[in-house]
Amino acid sequence: MSEVSPQVEIVIPVRNEERDLATSVRRLAGYLRSAFPCTARVTIADNGSTDGTWAVAQSLAAALPGEVRAVHLDLPGRGRALHAIWSASDAEVLVYMDVDLSTDLNALLPLVAPLLSGHSDVAIGTRLARGSRVVRGAKREVISRGYNLLLRATLGVGFSDAQCGFKAIRADAARELLPLVTDTSWFFDTELLVLAERAGLRIHEVPVDWIDDADSRVDIVATALGDLRGVCRVGWGLARGHLTVPVLREPGLSGAPGGGAERGLAWQLPRFLAVGVLSTAAYVLLYLLFRGFAGAQAANLAALLLTAVGNTAANRRLTFGVRGRAGAARHQFRGLIAFAAGLVLTSGALAMLHAASPSPGRGTEVLVLVAANLAATLVRFALYRNWVFGSPRGGGTPSETFPPTTALPGTALPGTALPSTALPEALPQTTPVDVINETTGSTR
Repeated sequence: MSEVSPQVEIVIPVRNEERDLATSVRRLAGYLRSAFPCTARVTIADNGSTDGTWAVAQSLAAALPGEVRAVHLDLPGRGRALHAIWSASDAEVLVYMDVDLSTDLNALLPLVAPLLSGHSDVAIGTRLARGSRVVRGAKREVISRGYNLLLRATLGVGFSDAQCGFKAIRADAARELLPLVTDTSWFFDTELLVLAERAGLRIHEVPVDWIDDADSRVDIVATALGDLRGVCRVGWGLARGHLTVPVLREPGLSGAPGGGAERGLAWQLPRFLAVGVLSTAAYVLLYLLFRGFAGAQAANLAALLLTAVGNTAANRRLTFGVRGRAGAARHQFRGLIAFAAGLVLTSGALAMLHAASPSPGRGTEVLVLVAANLAATLVRFALYRNWVFGSPRGGGTPSETFPPTTALPGTALPGTALPSTALPEALPQTTPVDVINETTGSTR
């Protein structure tokens, strides 16, 4: 490894990891020295540790000069640490890796190679794709799969694993996206991936060998709640047009959103009815399933919410001919509002039924709900046709587009020189040990 600007910078965010830090960093440095063909630097990002982590990080930076450096941030937050170090990095490719090294290091070269070659812009390790080999408990498996399914249903993402602690991004792409990322904790990388996909960047996935750290200090409940808040915030921002993402690559050849809204009623109505029949059948089955352990209103809400997501996605593609991920979050958000009409009608019908007959049979409940759903269908179709999948009105500021033959800002195409006006300011020379002051942004 060299003291000049490295090709790859690997950031390991740590907080109160004094026990495992030295072993993991020495193992990683040894691997980079003996088996990694690119120049690389390891940066330990201590964020708000209260134990001896910072002292261990300083000793590692002193023992491995040119290979390891240590940076201290007063405030905790994995996202905050990655944002600060990636923003100031002089490397071509920026990598994030968990301190426990749960991912087999042999996946590092396949992770960064497509970024160094310019083929892809972002790369992630995935534990949920074919070819992955994962050892972890059932609880974490269910939580991980459920979270990624939620992302696909609500934000329309295409990547398979948002939570694997093994990611990389080209520095030029990071410079464009990091100012848009607001989360400073665990949702940081999910938010970055969503924005990267919206920007049209190519995301490369690497199936990994991954062994769960049984001694992980991550608070699962707090992390899950933070992630849910992040999903709602990003989804709301995209749906309302408050979050504008620049297009950094031309979109693919998939159809443009909104094209299906121009198709005639004769095309749309039969498909809408077919999707509605399947959705109603799924709704009835889910209602009966939930009714076995929940009240009528709760079972109705859960069944309606689950079928709403699937119904909107199916109508988006089959009835209104909208393909691609652009606008998916907005469509899902509006679809949920449309389904609120169904909730009002079905809940009202149930309330009237129970007022007239305190203990109706399940069959009577289902008949009343199906009748109420049919009434709500007409309202949903009108909303779908004229609002949910209609062309957006107004909108935000048009995004700047960088065609494939145009370099990202602050970069140059192969074989060309970077204009003097586009040269970024020189990065400050840093010592192997830095302390970042969050108030001033300076190093000391």
